[in-house]
Amino acid sequence: MSSSGLLEDLVEALRCLPGVGPKSAQRMALHLLQRDRDAARRLGSTLVDAMDRVHHCEQCRIFTENTLCRWCSDPARVSSQLCIVESPADVLAIDRATDFRGKFFLLLGHLSPLDGIGPKDLGLDLLESRLETGGVDEITLATNPTVEGQATARYIGDIAARHGVTVMQIARGVPVGSELEFADGGTLAVAFSHRTRLS
Repeated sequence: MSSSGLLEDLVEALRCLPGVGPKSAQRMALHLLQRDRDAARRLGSTLVDAMDRVHHCEQCRIFTENTLCRWCSDPARVSSQLCIVESPADVLAIDRATDFRGKFFLLLGHLSPLDGIGPKDLGLDLLESRLETGGVDEITLATNPTVEGQATARYIGDIAARHGVTVMQIARGVPVGSELEFADGGTLAVAFSHRTRLS
């Protein structure tokens, strides 16, 4: 196959997607060119529209086309409860799998001084001003159980405590449906330290 500059550019552009290496990108590019040029045009047009029109919600930083996202603008949701998450996928997972009826705040990452990611990069100044204005009684920290996620949770917990806000953290431990013998030591240790009374 003779190479084309545009074909190489397309393959390279597709490699920006997570988990897409050179071979996968080449397979996608050839599929679009060979089998579905109309879908490729729709994809290109939709990508341009999304990049131009999707931005962050003014209150919680979740992606939206409007000033406020669907969670912040929903009057049925409890404004006094705020769940703090690291990624947009976390919001969707919690909303789909739980009965949490409060609102969210999206960090878009975690504190990482080595990578130059500080509190302002996570919108923690916006979160603090929201806590200062009042109306939030409880926050639930749903950051990832990594060292950085836990450090971020502690930092946010300190901010919330200064404003008299109750701080909760989601439980950690053995996943539902798994067997103890397959759980790693760290998971078991956390599960035992957060055990709860049944009766």
